[in-house]
Amino acid sequence: MDNEETRLELRREYPDPIEDVWSALTESERTARWIGTWTGEGGVGNTIMLSMTAEEGSEPGPAVIRECDPPKRLVMDLHNTGEPTWRVELTLTPRADGTVLDFVHRMPKPEWDTSDIAKGWHFYLDRLGASLAGEPVPEWDGYTPPSLEA
Repeated sequence: MDNEETRLELRREYPDPIEDVWSALTESERTARWIGTWTGEGGVGNTIMLSMTAEEGSEPGPAVIRECDPPKRLVMDLHNTGEPTWRVELTLTPRADGTVLDFVHRMPKPEWDTSDIAKGWHFYLDRLGASLAGEPVPEWDGYTPPSLEA
């Protein structure tokens, strides 16, 4: 974190091969299982419309693809109405026993508490893990990130 931006960094390890995790992050029918669907044409510089299906009343929002290096790195700018642009960086690293996902969310220094944003990303990454494992995904009501459980 510096004076100009807030950086939220999360790391998750999944027992799945890097190609499978990449596909869960980039294919609309797979993203639908944990975060939402998207429409449009993928590719660097293109804008897709992301519908976050776990959020009631959420309208599709534009996401500009800034970097795409399959199956290792994806960077997107998420545009939220009335809020600054959020840059999301996903970096995958293969490991003998699966894949490590390094997630970085960069945003201009907000005037609000970012703990809800952090909880939201924990929620979505837990949903990603559950979808990869073929398990039911967590619901927001009653959700507590593992790092915050007593």
